[in-house]
Amino acid sequence: MNKVTLQHPVSERIAALRDLMHAKAVDACIVPTGDPHMSEYISDHYKTREFITGFTGSAGTAVITADDAGLWTDSRYFLQAADQLAGSGVTLYKQGLPDTVSITDYLMQKLPVGATIAFDGRLVSFAWADKLRGEAAACKLDLRTDLDLVGEIWADRPEADCHEIVEYPMEYAGVSREEKLGIVRAEMQSAGADLLILSSLSDIAWLMNLRGSDVQCNPVFFSFVIVTPEVVSLYVEPLAISDAAADALRAAGVTLLPYAQFYEDLTQIDAASVMLDRETCSERIVQALPGDLNIISKYSPVMQKKAVKNAVEMEGIHSAHLKDGVAMCRFLYWLKKAVSAGEAVTEISAAEKLFAFRSEQELFIGDSFEAIVGYGPHAAIVHYSATPESDVRLKPRGFVLIDSGGQYLDGTTDITRTIALGPLTDKERTLFTAVLCGHIDLARAVFPKGLNGANLDYLARQPLWQMGLDYGHGTGHGVGHYLNVHEDPNAFRWKTGTITPPMPPFEVGMLTSDEPGYYEERAFGIRHESLLLTVPAGITDYGEFLQFEEVTLVPFDLEGIIPQQMQQDEIDYLNAYHETVYQKIAPYLSDAEREWLREATKSI
Repeated sequence: MNKVTLQHPVSERIAALRDLMHAKAVDACIVPTGDPHMSEYISDHYKTREFITGFTGSAGTAVITADDAGLWTDSRYFLQAADQLAGSGVTLYKQGLPDTVSITDYLMQKLPVGATIAFDGRLVSFAWADKLRGEAAACKLDLRTDLDLVGEIWADRPEADCHEIVEYPMEYAGVSREEKLGIVRAEMQSAGADLLILSSLSDIAWLMNLRGSDVQCNPVFFSFVIVTPEVVSLYVEPLAISDAAADALRAAGVTLLPYAQFYEDLTQIDAASVMLDRETCSERIVQALPGDLNIISKYSPVMQKKAVKNAVEMEGIHSAHLKDGVAMCRFLYWLKKAVSAGEAVTEISAAEKLFAFRSEQELFIGDSFEAIVGYGPHAAIVHYSATPESDVRLKPRGFVLIDSGGQYLDGTTDITRTIALGPLTDKERTLFTAVLCGHIDLARAVFPKGLNGANLDYLARQPLWQMGLDYGHGTGHGVGHYLNVHEDPNAFRWKTGTITPPMPPFEVGMLTSDEPGYYEERAFGIRHESLLLTVPAGITDYGEFLQFEEVTLVPFDLEGIIPQQMQQDEIDYLNAYHETVYQKIAPYLSDAEREWLREATKSI
């Protein structure tokens, strides 16, 4: 068997994989983006799809056959994937477009009856694998889910991460693990489940009041949990758990077991019914369970509870966003001044400078995701990531889009601002204003309790729809509390057919991003993002009403706005928001920074 490394061209890596596929009688190999916990961002050890294709985006699925190779990814990555796959022999399939063949249809068309499809069952959800299993059976194709074929040929594969797991203090968590376990056990009893399996890392971190750093930018740790009415078993690397955390867990009745023991213990489960989430539990987990178990397939009972922040968490959200607003405002003052003075500021150096400003803030831990700084055409790539090869200098003209966030002990932030570095075209200002109007219209919504993000998404899109324009991504996602920056289940998105779990109605305490955008390929990109906290709006004869509080405290660039394009109530909202930003942020700035902020938040 040939072993290959990252130094080999993609074509040679694929050739080595095909040799192994032939040796194991595999006709097609599916290589997903995933880890054993269905994480959105994955550690280097599990980046098998990136290794085999060279595409570095955070979402996508590769399929390798004996004579063909394809990569399926969504609209956020169309431009990036096209660039990175050029010359590799891997065809880009653009998901979501009407003429794009699905992975399943591709396989059914390419493979003969009796062919074998293989993938690593640890890296895909049971829901995904079960759907494929049914479709494959209908076409008389076989599945093998026990093979990590890319792992077998990857000579320089990084080791799996294992960092220290620590207690998350009650002063930030707000609710004890004992109380959280009581809530979860009540959910189990209601569902008639004898046992609950959890594999989502953010669910486990929240439930156990623990944090780690095994996944870049996400303060989580590799683990599994099994909960029964009497016992809680936490599977972690033994050397990772701090002594203080281990003692606290044992005092709460939690049994610590080795991470590697989890799958074997699944085979020994002695229970009548097991509850698990088909979307976050892997194919490997379900296949390891005894065959006579009754599986109660329900979305994680932790997920919904985690999405509704408690009073302490909401206080932390405001505190974290105040600190983040100070860092962002200081950065924007520096950026405008540096670029206009002709200093050599690039996309990468700007991101590094922003990190430095955040690092000065109390309780800052690190980025909540890799900062996106896209200048000019790069901003049209929704999830652009600057590399030394693509890094460009920022010039005193046009837009730079900056999408970034911070992890603070008391909260997680996510903010995008599109900044005018110099003269703009009329078209750029018109679209900047349209996107801003959409952002404002959603942020100031008042609505009856019971609505979800599918009901409200049109508010953000309407100004663009009226111009016959749109954007290809969702308008907003849930945000964790010193946890993952992308958190289910709350969201803003009108296309609900592919969303799992279904979006629930908004509740007081949910934190959701508001980020409409517009992207013109190879020209420019615009996005305006703040985080919205769901808060009460009052009770009338017609029931309970809710509204949003824009907790992000950073001005929108007035240089991009055409006031005549806005409705008066939109202008009033913007002026009031900017005055709030000034009043809260100004006391923490220098005289020069404060003077800039006063001008940046003036009424229009």
